[in-house]
Amino acid sequence: MPVRSRRSGAVVRPVPLVRSAAAVLGEPQLWPTAARQVARLTVPGWWRRPPFLPLPDRDYLGFRLQTMYGDAARAPEAADLLTWLRWCRQFDQLTRTRPSS
Repeated sequence: MPVRSRRSGAVVRPVPLVRSAAAVLGEPQLWPTAARQVARLTVPGWWRRPPFLPLPDRDYLGFRLQTMYGDAARAPEAADLLTWLRWCRQFDQLTRTRPSS
């Protein structure tokens, strides 16, 4: 059963959230990247309002889901989350690399 935050309007679907968390837990090399992305995307002050989870902004997440699946209400697939985290890791590595002068 989905849980909706009264303030942010974020919807938390427990089953896809658990599947996604389990998929990330199975990929220890992605843990630092996942932690960085959670820190980057969470709504400031998330701990002060229900559902007390570090969730991204509802509008941002809806936009990303709409552009990826064609449906803003669809829950992301765990495999897609892993692919995105791998891309984020590679992008972070590329942007941290500085050419020698």
